[in-house]
Amino acid sequence: MAYPTRLLSEGETVIREFRPHWQAIAVPVAIAVGFTVVGAVVGAVLADGVIPTVVGLVVGLAVALPKLAVWAFTKYVITNERVIVRSGVFARQGKEIPLEVINDVAFSQSLLERMFGSGDLLLESAGEMGQSRFTDVPTPEDIQTLIYRAREERMAALNTGTTPASTLATLAQLHRDGVLTDEEFAAKKQKLLGEI
Repeated sequence: MAYPTRLLSEGETVIREFRPHWQAIAVPVAIAVGFTVVGAVVGAVLADGVIPTVVGLVVGLAVALPKLAVWAFTKYVITNERVIVRSGVFARQGKEIPLEVINDVAFSQSLLERMFGSGDLLLESAGEMGQSRFTDVPTPEDIQTLIYRAREERMAALNTGTTPASTLATLAQLHRDGVLTDEEFAAKKQKLLGEI
């Protein structure tokens, strides 16, 4: 299901949206299949083979369904303005990171994750939240590059036609919103005043 356009701001467009990598559900699905197969084998050996098969299937589904639900209801969205994460089956959670406050994007992959094309992303941003780790991201190196490109385009769009006064006003607003700490605001303000 596509990210709802009603949640986008004016002029905001979705660059890419995706779920966590399928590797996140591979183990629970394998366990569910294993329980079902064991139940079927035990059922074939016993005279009444239906009950063990059903028990194996029920246990397998009890293990797999919660993980499948989390996977199905988690969505990563990259727009031309922000990185969005939404998750939760019944209770929903969301996180949004404006592209202009992202300082660094790092990724990590284990050997197994490299083989399957998944990994973790670590977004470092200005403000109180600091670092955000996103796990089981498909092709994390590609996503890292995509976020950097989107950030550069966003910064260029924000800087078009800006004056030192408007930049200072933007910095002040980010400071009031808690995105920039006192020290970060003072450093950026000093740098801006030094360029005038």
